[in-house]
Amino acid sequence: MQFLLCPNFFGQYDDQDSDQSQPSNLHSNSSSFNSSLSSQSSLLSVPSLTLSTQQVEHPAPAFHHLATLKDHSSYVFSLALAGKHLYSGSSNSEIRVWSRDPSSAHKNPSLNTVAEGYSAVKFILILGDKLFSAHQDHKIRVWKIDHITPHQKYKCIATLPTVNDRCMRLFSAKNYIQVRRHKKYTWVHHVDTISALALSRDGSLLYSVSWDRTFKVWKTSNFDCLESVWNAHDDAINAIVLSNDGHVYTGSADKKIKVWKKNDGDKKHSLVATLEKHRSAVNALALTTDDSILYSGAASDGSIIVWEKDGGDEDHMVAAGALKGHNKAILCLTVVSDLLCSGSADKTVRIWRRGIGKNHSCLAVFEGHRGPVKCLAAAVDNNHTRDTNGSGTSYLVYSGSLDFHVNIWQIWVPLV
Repeated sequence: MQFLLCPNFFGQYDDQDSDQSQPSNLHSNSSSFNSSLSSQSSLLSVPSLTLSTQQVEHPAPAFHHLATLKDHSSYVFSLALAGKHLYSGSSNSEIRVWSRDPSSAHKNPSLNTVAEGYSAVKFILILGDKLFSAHQDHKIRVWKIDHITPHQKYKCIATLPTVNDRCMRLFSAKNYIQVRRHKKYTWVHHVDTISALALSRDGSLLYSVSWDRTFKVWKTSNFDCLESVWNAHDDAINAIVLSNDGHVYTGSADKKIKVWKKNDGDKKHSLVATLEKHRSAVNALALTTDDSILYSGAASDGSIIVWEKDGGDEDHMVAAGALKGHNKAILCLTVVSDLLCSGSADKTVRIWRRGIGKNHSCLAVFEGHRGPVKCLAAAVDNNHTRDTNGSGTSYLVYSGSLDFHVNIWQIWVPLV
């Protein structure tokens, strides 16, 4: 297991052997943060950014591999954090629950499968005592979480679209959509893999996107489908994120990010902007907690574009620059505090820090997975204390891979 520091955006790191059978528990340090934001020739007219050259004296970040969860027997496609638990979904339809505490996360592995038996779990999302899972068989399933005995098998309380939803629209021709030459479905159905889910700020609405080029909106109270936006993109939709002010961002294999919002007094979403800078499929999206920056990861060039609000136009964002470091497709992104975590087909996880203005720094590269990193989750590590001359924050980062494993990492970031 290797922990590497980003020397700068254009620098090369030593390609150490990352296929060690047992990761070592070690940490690396850096004497300074280095600016790592630039434009890329492989992107469409992404401008260079003004980089800060001021050197700041402060303690270096520290990195530590804490545990590897090896229980899955297939690809790990999805991760979610809720309460004291980590949830993981795999390509063989299993949903497992683990303790978020790395010291006990891999105890009783034979007891942590809480749901199985359908199809590949592409995405997991938690709302209170409900777990929503998106599947390759075009369905969303809702599971009742047992918080008292969390390792007991969960009950599937609904499958979306529900029987009631399907029956209500069964007999009217206007409810049917032509999806293939000789195939029609009611508009409440997804007709291809459901790739991602998202929740509205108040938790009342569930959004789903699919490779069928649509996104749908569901009520979380009774699971009714409220809206379906057909042909939202020209190709498969891979990612969705929601802002606090109601904007919906969808990323697609058609290389575009589209921005949607409900008009005042209207219950339907309409397209308000299209963001076009990537030359390949958009695989992942992430928003900062204040909605000021959108990150998007592409399939072929390993780029992460940084989008910022366009002055007074709240509906539109402009490309401020691109984070360069991964050398293969970006497969997943997640934001915690002022950190961006990115996972790639190059088998690495990178940790980026947003600084003042448009400045970003690459704090570390985590190596150790033997397959592409498909999913990430991250949170502040409230249980960790560190004896140091400075002050900072500790984070736990969870990475799921096509090598069947989930790695748990710790990064301590000093205050600047």
